[in-house]
Amino acid sequence: MIHRTVSEWAYVPVEPAGDGAFSRIHAERLIAVARSTTLGGTDGSGILTDHHSRLRAQQVVGVLAAEGCTLEILPKIEGLGSGEDETSRTRIRERLVHMLAVAHDLDLAVGGAANLGTQRDTLLEVLIGVFCDKLTDVLRHGMPRRYVDHADDLPSLRGRLDVQRQFTALAASPQRLACRFEEFSSDIALNQVMKAAVSRLSRISQSPKNQRRLRELAHLYEDVAAVPTKALKWSSIVLDRTNHRWREMCDLARLLLAGDYQTTSQGSDRGFSLLFAMNDLFEAFVAKMLTRALRGTGLHVVSQDRRLYCLAESDGVRRFQVRPDIVVRRGSETLMIIDTKWKRIAARIDDSKQGVSQADVYQMMAYGRLYACPKLMLLYPHHGGIAQAGETGRYVVMGSGDELVTATLDVATRDVQTRIGELCLAEVDANPWN
Repeated sequence: MIHRTVSEWAYVPVEPAGDGAFSRIHAERLIAVARSTTLGGTDGSGILTDHHSRLRAQQVVGVLAAEGCTLEILPKIEGLGSGEDETSRTRIRERLVHMLAVAHDLDLAVGGAANLGTQRDTLLEVLIGVFCDKLTDVLRHGMPRRYVDHADDLPSLRGRLDVQRQFTALAASPQRLACRFEEFSSDIALNQVMKAAVSRLSRISQSPKNQRRLRELAHLYEDVAAVPTKALKWSSIVLDRTNHRWREMCDLARLLLAGDYQTTSQGSDRGFSLLFAMNDLFEAFVAKMLTRALRGTGLHVVSQDRRLYCLAESDGVRRFQVRPDIVVRRGSETLMIIDTKWKRIAARIDDSKQGVSQADVYQMMAYGRLYACPKLMLLYPHHGGIAQAGETGRYVVMGSGDELVTATLDVATRDVQTRIGELCLAEVDANPWN
């Protein structure tokens, strides 16, 4: 198994016959897996671009696995190292896991992740380890069971008689009774989801430690039916005060089983992917952190607001829905709109416009007009080329008096929640409409 780790937008070499390097066959297999995901597009170029002698990662992070090879793509996060050595990669993985935990409302404390330094300890192996830890912990309180309806033809009556079946299908077999009864069973939707996750992860984990723990967990689920991932009955899962501990396990299992994590088949080859678009992850992370920071202030955060449209036809039919990343409100009043961009903003000394896209500016102007909102912000990740995190530029929108602020947020720090809260409140407090 050949494993490589690369940062987003970086290259990984493809060699005709190199010891420990991806061959052309490996590259084709990884591209096939990338092509199978929704993020990759029809040619997989949304995840990897093929330059024949090398592959280039795009703005999607995670793990691609194919026969004989795995490729881990990590985000570029300033302040955690270059990503070229195992120490910095471990720190970046920990921060990426933290961002995923916040974005998906999970408690993904990686615990021993500081000791993860081998090539096999990819983001995928870290998440598998967390899954094993949490599943083992909740199972100490017992496997959930519920009364489940059963129907069976038995020699003696159990439960109640199914009269219709008895006098139709069993009319010629009076020695059998059509019984309907309830049985206290572990073969329920919740346990079927956990078994499916254990089974899926067992097939792709390369870590001996994770493999051992997954085998132990699989043994505990022997009496639970094996249900294909696509046939899992998520809507049948019942979470109440008796099994509330399992809510987070369901969310974690969904993360590992659903979305862009899937099995693909290309001939006899099999591949797996666990991928996240950094633009979407950064947006969700900021929205959740800002929600936490504004608790108790009377302000509330709306992510991906979809109430308004740009245009309406003469018959009143609305067209061109707008969807700002983050809307900050007090009651029904919109105080601030934030759009997040996972890309490097330039220093003013390098570019007076700081590399801000003209299309992004037009979009923010439309938001300000439609929402009657005077405070607009384009938020980027911080990097070493900017003196300090926070405001980098302030502009007045001509003809309206609205203000557009560009700013950066340092996601490498431990006090992201405080900083995003301060950044927002500084703008809202300065709002003359308050």
